[in-house]
Amino acid sequence: METFVFFFSFSALGVLYWMNTFPALQEPYVILGIGIAVLVLVFVIYLLMTRRNPPKDALFFVFAEFSFTCVIDLTSALEYDGVISGFMEFYRKTGEPYLGTAYAIMMCYWDGIAHFIMYLIMISRIMDSKGYRTLGLFWAGSLCANMSVFITGIVAGKYGAEIRPAFWLNFLFLLVPAWGAVTLFGRPKDRPLTGGYNAQHAQSMKLIWRPLDLILVLLLMAAMAFTVLRGLVALNSPLGACSFYMKHYEPYLQDPVGYPRIMMLHFFFYGLPLLAAFVYGLLRPGCTWMPDLALFFSGAMIQCQWAHVGGSLHPHTKAPFRIPSDVLWPVLAVNLLYAITPLLVVFRVRGNPHFFLKVSPFPGQTGLPNSEEKDTKYKQK
Repeated sequence: METFVFFFSFSALGVLYWMNTFPALQEPYVILGIGIAVLVLVFVIYLLMTRRNPPKDALFFVFAEFSFTCVIDLTSALEYDGVISGFMEFYRKTGEPYLGTAYAIMMCYWDGIAHFIMYLIMISRIMDSKGYRTLGLFWAGSLCANMSVFITGIVAGKYGAEIRPAFWLNFLFLLVPAWGAVTLFGRPKDRPLTGGYNAQHAQSMKLIWRPLDLILVLLLMAAMAFTVLRGLVALNSPLGACSFYMKHYEPYLQDPVGYPRIMMLHFFFYGLPLLAAFVYGLLRPGCTWMPDLALFFSGAMIQCQWAHVGGSLHPHTKAPFRIPSDVLWPVLAVNLLYAITPLLVVFRVRGNPHFFLKVSPFPGQTGLPNSEEKDTKYKQK
């Protein structure tokens, strides 16, 4: 089935070429109507294709449907970069003109490549009756962050006055992954939540004797400081450090398109509490929520940083807002480390989970000293 989904998704090119050829199909409300009709038609096709052997997971239809739109996003990015032509010229004018911004182009590359691969893998595992919860949570975090920044940036940025009817289609790609995230969080975990002797031993060790955790705590605290700095820059703080950083290191944060500023505010108000929660989870044993939350947030962080760093380097960003050449590599290194820090937490939590499990009592263990246990047994007799 994943092979069929892959090839069928490229039929989106035919739809785009058809709309690009006939001017009557390029009116704003016509674009919205065709978009809705195509999404419904694709859903019906997959519904008919699987009627004899229906998938047990409703998210199959989400992944199959979104695979179709991944090809549209990849086509958009390639056309804006001048690699191809003749498919989406009409969409620049009467569809969604903000897709030509550097941030949106990088976002479309991520959706057209990374998300497309994720969809095919998850479809394959669904059809083989295998689990995909881990990859699903990463996808949900990635797409939720992607669309929340994108939609808010459109409204709050320079394109807020150029919203066309096709804009409303974006809410489908925000609400559906949010529902998918709730569904996946509610499913049984693929690993046990309780441990025995190994968990008890791991949780008895102080942080100083867990060097990997100590490094992660330091990285998370540095990430928190970096988040606060860029959040204050996004809030137009008059602090000298904020002005200095924006002017000499990341002038992209003041790009009038709005996406960089909105992303920093997302990290400031949502990412900062999560980073603090991960520090708490590395200090306090038995935090069983760590694996899922770290996985979800790592998807969000990597997607956002991809679009942010790529946008700050892209030629569609005006030269004054790009990363200065004399600090290019330090800025890239800091942003890369910032992006992978939550992923390092995921590897730590899932690679050696004993510290994050609940400790189950051993057989016969009552929590009483041996002498008290004997007295209790004697009295019972």
